[in-house]
Amino acid sequence: MSKPFSALPAEEGESAADDGPSSGLRLDIDGLVSELRALRVHSLQTRSRIGRPPKLPSRKALAGIVDGLSAAIFPNRLGAPELTDEGLDYFVGHTLDRSLRALYDEVRRELRFAANLTPETQSAGLDAEAAATVKGLAAQLPKVRDLLDRDLRAAFQGDPAARSIDEVLVCYPGIVAITYHRLAHELYLRGAPLTARIIAEIAHSSTGIDIHPGASIGGSFFIDHGTGVVIGETAVIGERVRIYQAVTLGAKRFPVDENGNLIKGGARHPIVEDDVVIYAGATLLGRITIGRGSSIGGSVWLTRSVPPNSYITQALAQSEVFTAGGGI
Repeated sequence: MSKPFSALPAEEGESAADDGPSSGLRLDIDGLVSELRALRVHSLQTRSRIGRPPKLPSRKALAGIVDGLSAAIFPNRLGAPELTDEGLDYFVGHTLDRSLRALYDEVRRELRFAANLTPETQSAGLDAEAAATVKGLAAQLPKVRDLLDRDLRAAFQGDPAARSIDEVLVCYPGIVAITYHRLAHELYLRGAPLTARIIAEIAHSSTGIDIHPGASIGGSFFIDHGTGVVIGETAVIGERVRIYQAVTLGAKRFPVDENGNLIKGGARHPIVEDDVVIYAGATLLGRITIGRGSSIGGSVWLTRSVPPNSYITQALAQSEVFTAGGGI
């Protein structure tokens, strides 16, 4: 067993040169490399990935790609500051071309990873599939822009502190999160779930808003403040929905198979119909339906469907638990 990775004294018989604060540091790098190699090989073997494993999509590259696509969608506000009206279309075209070509590389990596192909293996079929995925996303960019315009208006109209739509675009974390989500969702639908998930986690890291790319979200959607919001994979959200910080649209239970393994997939998150408001800290669990026009109060814990135009407070939610002695 090699020595732990820490500041080690000079070995007996060695003299440490007095050339800096780490002059007495002696590390068994060769031993560490050997141990890490053994663990890496064991991990690959347990996942049936022998030899050189395929590369994953790059989180760093995808962050730049989404920034580029966002700039192409909103060039006047998110593009280069020196842009003129004459150069706007050139900027959009150049940025789209560069970003979509880079996205093709990342989607291609995902498909090759899923097929367990080594870096040297050629696959024209997967290359064509990656190209079709990126072309499909590109064709949806005008629709994404239209949805985001509606989201921006909803945020401006729903927040008295907002002074302009431009302020909402460049300042509001909820808009960052939904921008990333709308792009990631298109990739998710087109067979690139890992690339989509990485994009979602980039937004999660920067905003504190966790939206799974599988979630279906209608237009005029507004997340106010946003920190701590969680929206699960199979959640369905209608038009003109507004939610506040720390809201969870989650699963109620996680069934397992006969071997104790978690059963993947299945509709397990809430359906939120049009014109619903969900206030801060509310937790909605399971495949329940929140009827159109309802308001869910702050800190409510809800595991049952409610009809349209309901107004649910903590007291009303609690009364369900203690009816006829239930829960006592």
